[in-house]
Amino acid sequence: MTKRRLQISSLAAAGVVAALAISASALAERMETGPGIVLAQAMVPPTGMGEEDKAMAAKHMAEVERMQRRFPQPVRVGDLIGLPVIDLNASTLGYVDNVVRTAQGQIEIVVSYSRWWGWFGRPVAVPIEVVGIEGRHLVSLDMPPSAYVNAPSWCDSAAKPLPVDAMIRIALARS
Repeated sequence: MTKRRLQISSLAAAGVVAALAISASALAERMETGPGIVLAQAMVPPTGMGEEDKAMAAKHMAEVERMQRRFPQPVRVGDLIGLPVIDLNASTLGYVDNVVRTAQGQIEIVVSYSRWWGWFGRPVAVPIEVVGIEGRHLVSLDMPPSAYVNAPSWCDSAAKPLPVDAMIRIALARS
């Protein structure tokens, strides 16, 4: 090795040692005074969950507001009949049997819910505000699978089925 290369190598090694010493002392100083910069990751809750403790009217208003933020699009009622309803894990909860308007004027989707991929289901009323459409299936955005299990079987004689050519608005979903 030439004398010039030896000088450059020893200078580079001294620079590395100095940099390590400076960073070690800076780390020790930071540990004594606390961190200078703190980075945190935002925890974004799943779409729509966390409204269970509010009153029913406030909950419905929150569902309507969330639906409006999901860019509701017009869809023909007849196109919804027979579509699968899936949860956020892409498991089938049931299939759309009917779309009705309640005596209060709210639109509900009657889903034949079953734990076995939608087969041999019982009818469960699902508010239109808690689902979104994604391709050729509906996604249950604000109604977890446990709510389907605990929901009573639907048998509302006051609700009127919507005609298959009626147009309603349904939120968009993305997975």
